Amino acid sequence: MKYSVKVDAFEGPLDLLLHLITSYEIDIYDIPVAAITEQYMNYIHTMQELKLDVASEYLVMAATLLAIKSKMLLPKQEVQDFDQQMEIEMDEDPREDLVRRLIEYRKFKQAAVGLKEKETARSMIFTREAMDLTYYESQEEDVNPVANVTIYDMLAAMQKIFTKKLEKAPRRTTIERQEIPIETRMKQIINDIRSSGRRKFSELFASSNREQLVITFLAVLELMKTKDVTCEQENNFSEIFIYATKENEV
Repeated sequence: MKYSVKVDAFEGPLDLLLHLITSYEIDIYDIPVAAITEQYMNYIHTMQELKLDVASEYLVMAATLLAIKSKMLLPKQEVQDFDQQMEIEMDEDPREDLVRRLIEYRKFKQAAVGLKEKETARSMIFTREAMDLTYYESQEEDVNPVANVTIYDMLAAMQKIFTKKLEKAPRRTTIERQEIPIETRMKQIINDIRSSGRRKFSELFASSNREQLVITFLAVLELMKTKDVTCEQENNFSEIFIYATKENEV
């Protein structure tokens, strides 16, 4: 069964790198390429495990990171001539172009946030004559389905679940294929959350079957997309809690 989910939080490889740098409190001007490459590849592998389409730009960035890592592992050339040594020391850092792109991307992202705030403020300005707004006061506000949780936080949580399930899985087992429609899994999840008030993200993955894990993850993403659930996370890498936001049936 092939199922595609598109989430607006995916904004490209630079956005993923900036998320990693922010989460791990890394100095953007002195990026530890080996560590950041390992974390980046973990996210790419998780996306592939979940059968999500990985855009070519993500793979190009992975190749770029590996190339930079290789250059930085090369031994420095010993030069006797002082002038030539000074020239080599002044050569461009392999990370310089990547750092420049990240800083430029961060500026545009911050500018986009500022423009969004201005757009929101401007949208509250009306030039028409006064009218009765009592009707709108009784309307429910749209609930942000992801709150302070990004798609990268969801992938990180999914990485932990895959690791735990792999460690507990028996060396030999009989695999029985059991396909569950994603709509059925969505109903199971929303009913489970409503009966208990809230659920930890990790509690939804009781099965060790890979297909079951993938279907559950896609079902959660779809429920977020339809705003039937909201996800909250207090701190980086802490537990993600899922709440129901609607009373209507899925």
